Amino acid sequence: MRVLALVHRHLIPPDKVEEGTDVTAAPWRTEYDVITTLRASGHEVQALGVHDDLGEIRRLATEWKPHIAFNLLEAFDDVTIFDQNVVSHLELLKLSYTGCNPRGLLLARDKSLSKKLLAYHRIPVPDFEVFRTGRPIRRAKRLQFPLMVKSLTQEASIGISQASVVDTDEKLKERVTFIHESIGTAAIVEQYIEGRELYVGVLGNQALQVLPVWELFFTNMPEGAKRIATDRVKWSTKYQEKYGIDSGPAKDLPDAKGEELQHLCKRAYRALELSGYARIDLRLDEAGNPWVLEANPNPQIARGEDFAASAEKIGVSYEAMLQRIINLGLRWQPESVA
Repeated sequence: MRVLALVHRHLIPPDKVEEGTDVTAAPWRTEYDVITTLRASGHEVQALGVHDDLGEIRRLATEWKPHIAFNLLEAFDDVTIFDQNVVSHLELLKLSYTGCNPRGLLLARDKSLSKKLLAYHRIPVPDFEVFRTGRPIRRAKRLQFPLMVKSLTQEASIGISQASVVDTDEKLKERVTFIHESIGTAAIVEQYIEGRELYVGVLGNQALQVLPVWELFFTNMPEGAKRIATDRVKWSTKYQEKYGIDSGPAKDLPDAKGEELQHLCKRAYRALELSGYARIDLRLDEAGNPWVLEANPNPQIARGEDFAASAEKIGVSYEAMLQRIINLGLRWQPESVA
């Protein structure tokens, strides 16, 4: 098939990689893995760098007539929540696309809105409050320390560090102000859940396939450090090596508990009206109670990363996973009024 790969303009991968290049450390790793794998599978792939112009997408859709757009965009014009508008544009062009639909992106990207929907469906989420720029920073009495402070809309652990977990009103104000001024978004403050950091991948539109429960391990963290997925935990290989941070199948998790978590994630996926594929992030507290933190539509799908590795665990190769994602995109149809 003809596949139009939509990537950020600064993440267009090279056609050829020089010998000795560590692709796993390259910023365009995911784009390279997806494009080279699809080409090796027999697809004709054209990469298009996108920033703030939809015109080139329309031109290629008209002239080249791709069968599907493989959507690897996480923002438009550097605004995270604008990614849904690109997907809406693809729907107006009647061009099939991979990944999540616009409504699912809208619901999941806003952590406050998604938590309200999940709570409505009786899916356990931490208690929370949103602090918007220019508003007084006053903690509601129902929010008890420790609290976690993060961006309302940014993903990939942007703005998250050990300082994100606060235990006084003074530190709370400092961290909320940091999010407002440094990240440029509203801040969401939620109850910090002490426990295990778990991820569950989900594939599907109506019929869902849930992947094995994955865990982020902190084997050598300094005493007193919070076991949370900070920016450095996710992206700094030196930090990961120093503190023994790794991920893999959740250890010592009874089958019944694993099935409970997978079922919970399927409920969350449906409650947020997601499609294509997504990763649900959870915490499992010390009493064994699960808490859904957020859903990540169109998560990282580089070869060997959590989503692909968990699919590999149940015998779904990287090539087969990408083809499954394409097939789901081809089958997805926006709802129409009869």
